[in-house]
This record gives sequence, C-alpha cells and structure tokens, in this order.
Amino acid sequence: MAQARRRFPDKKTEKKQPLFQQLSHVRTLEANVIGGVIKEKDALTSVIDILKPDSFQDERHVAIYQAILQLFGKTEPIDLLTVTNQLRLNGELEFIGGASYAANIMANSTVAHIEQDARIIVQYAIRRKIVDTLDNVKTKAYEDTTDVYGLMDSTEQSLRDIQEGNLNKNIPELSAVVAKTIQEIKNKTDENSDHSNVPSGFPSLDLLTGGFHNTELIIIAARPGMGKTAFVISALRNAAIDFHLPAALFSLEMSAQQVMLRLISAEAEIDSHKLRKGDLDENDWHALHGRLNNLSTAPIYIDDTPALSILELRTKARRLKAFHNIKILIVDYLQLMTAGSQKQGMNREQEIAAISRGLKTLAKELNIPVIALSQLSRSVETRGGDKRPQLSDLRESGSIEQDADVVMFLYRPEYYDIDTLEDGTSTTGMAEMIIAKNRSGSIDDVKLKFIGKYTRFAEFDGFSVSAEEYEERAGFTVAGSKANNM
Repeated sequence: MAQARRRFPDKKTEKKQPLFQQLSHVRTLEANVIGGVIKEKDALTSVIDILKPDSFQDERHVAIYQAILQLFGKTEPIDLLTVTNQLRLNGELEFIGGASYAANIMANSTVAHIEQDARIIVQYAIRRKIVDTLDNVKTKAYEDTTDVYGLMDSTEQSLRDIQEGNLNKNIPELSAVVAKTIQEIKNKTDENSDHSNVPSGFPSLDLLTGGFHNTELIIIAARPGMGKTAFVISALRNAAIDFHLPAALFSLEMSAQQVMLRLISAEAEIDSHKLRKGDLDENDWHALHGRLNNLSTAPIYIDDTPALSILELRTKARRLKAFHNIKILIVDYLQLMTAGSQKQGMNREQEIAAISRGLKTLAKELNIPVIALSQLSRSVETRGGDKRPQLSDLRESGSIEQDADVVMFLYRPEYYDIDTLEDGTSTTGMAEMIIAKNRSGSIDDVKLKFIGKYTRFAEFDGFSVSAEEYEERAGFTVAGSKANNM
C-alpha cells in the first residue's frame, strides 16, 4: 500500500529558502551522482562513505538513494530495473516522477568526477544543516522561557554533531592500525613523552592506583571537616607545578581568592590563619615572594561560579580543553551542583543521578580524569566503632557509586578522638585515603599526613621513595627540586 508522500517544494516555498538552496546546479550534481550509481555497478563504492540520504537536497534523490542503499544491503544488483522496482515497493515511484525520471538522470549522467561531485553535495548539505541549526537557535533565543546556558550547550553539541556526522570514516588498513598502536606503545615508554594518566603527586597513592586515569570519574567523599578540599587543592598544585599539567578547579563553595589563599599557605608554608589576618612578619614575606612565582606561572584555572549546572560545566570545560588543553578537572563539590534545565520534575536523588552521569560523560568526552568531591550522609556519625566510611554512606544517590570508576574516602581518626590505631600508631596528623572502589586496579588504604596550619596534605611520616623508583613503578617524572626531596 502506497504511503503518504512528501511534496516536492514548489516555487513559492523555494523563494523563502536561502540563496544556496535555490541553486539549480546542486540538484544537477545530485542527479548526476544518482544516475551514475545506477549506470555503473562499481560507482556506489566511490560515494557510499561520503553520502547519506540526508546529504541530498532534492527529496526525489533522497528516495532514490535510500532505495539504492536498500538494494546494496540485500546484496542485490543495482540497475534501472531493480531501483525502480524497489521504489515501487517503497511506494515512492510515483513521487519521484516515475521510472522515466530515473531513466532520464541515468542517461544524462557521467561517473568521471562522481566522487568530487559527491563531496560538493556534502558541503551544501552541511551548509543547510548549519542554517537550520542557527535558525532554531535564533527562535529559541527570543523565548523568555529558554535556559540560555542550556541553549549554548545544545547549540555547541548540534554543531559538533554536524561536524562528526560528516567526517569520512573509512576503515583503515590493518597495517595502519598496527603502526598507530606501536607508536602509542613507544610514546608511553619514551621518557620524554607525557604519561597518559595524571599523577596525584602523592607517591604512595600513585604507586597503588597509577594516578588518575583518563575518561574516569573519581569520587572523593568524606564528612565535613575531613579535608576534602585541602586534598584536591594539594593534588591540583602537584599536577600543575610539579608535573606542568594544566588543571581546572570548579569551586562551588569557596571563592577563587579563598582557594588561592590555601594554595599560597601550602606553597609558602605560611600559617593560613596568619594569611587571613594579614599578620605576616619579614620571614613570612620573604617566603611568600620566594614561592609566589611557582603559583603565578602555574597552569591552574579556577572557576568559582556558585550553583553551577551540569550544562554550564560542560560548556566551560570544553572551552578549557580547547584553549588550554586541561589534563584534569576537579569539582568541589557535587551536591552543590544543579541539573539546570533538566531538573524539572526531578526529585533531589534523580537530580544528583543526572549530575553524576553528566560528570562521567564529560570525563569520556574530554578524555581526562574528572574528580568530584562528595559529602557523606550523617549515618557515619551515628554509627559506632571507628566510624570509617563505606559505600552505602554516599549521600543522596546510589548512582554516584554506579557512575564512578573510583571511589575514595578521606578519613581522619583524630577527628573522632581516636588517638591511636590498633597497632599503636599515633593518629596525630594522620589521614587515610580509603579506596573503596577501583574499576581499573586494586582496593586498599593509603596513609597520608594532614598539615592543618598549611591546609595541605603530604606523605605520611616514614614513607619514602626515590624519584627513580617513583618514575619506574608509577611512570611519573617529577620536575624540579621536588624530585630531589621525595
């Protein structure tokens, strides 16, 4: 049974279209390519990776090309008889103007420059898609109910889809795949090349995890007061200064100036309380100026936009990746984010789930590790014993555990007035990084040292590893004096 058919645009409609859509030679090129594919049995292989049905402007050519692809998919011969018969089965033969139209374009076609003609057709198709996208953006931009950040994100994604949808995705020769794979292996073993993972700068942790892996979502969770922010600021500093890796911090709780005060305190080893009060002596000023150059030239990017939505984060992160090639992104912290325009009709648990999924998608899209801090529920405080956190304590959504590749808990026993561990080790200044989930590695605990007055973390007393061993076992080369003092 014949289906309801599309109508070929009449002259009145055509006059409203952009100038390039009115150019008759575009339809002529399309007719030549379609006719050439029907005429020559091998012509389709020259254009099938270039043209899609929506590449054609004339809807008659869309219908014919779809019929050709159907025949190709069934491994049937492609000629005038089979194409017209497939069009008849599709209920589209009358729509294109009958068998006479297919015969006419075949008779007047040539395959001499069919691939070049196909590429020109694609260029006009891309133009049409861009115009359609921007027309839609213009319409939505005038609507008061439009979320402008969501619109910017969707516009960027639409343009990206147009670009990616028209990339030539020919299957490479196996030899090319082998060569590329060998080159990647060489790059990873070359001491002058960048390590594919991002180091935390804490050798005890990096030796266990191999650093923060690209495309992974790492959740660092703890109760308030444990030092989550201090830890990621320490890791941020290590990546940017010791390893010269561009790093971004989205701080939803603290201002950029507050973050910088913490960085200065840790870098210059000046008591954070003295910095906040401005109570510095001559030695403090000397230390400040001596270490400030490290920070002022470090590739650190801080955004302190409050109540950031996942769409805003994606937009900003993409730009940071494009313009500064950031290697790691940190969000402080997850529960302060919003789902933006997606949140309509969502409860808080669903909103957190949307945010965690968005963060994981962002890590894969940018091919970098994304670290998100997260609060733990109050159930930790009501539990007896040493109050060590566990996966069920993740606040508000089980999807955080599901989406995360790595879940780490920061735990300081002295916070709960636990003075010594079972083995007699003093807990003064001690912190534990509990790796509770690790898709790409083992699960274990790592002891670190928390230096409260400098709001920073360091290796726990007694742990020592040479720069050579760190490089050999974890794969990271530390720059500058840090390598000599590890």
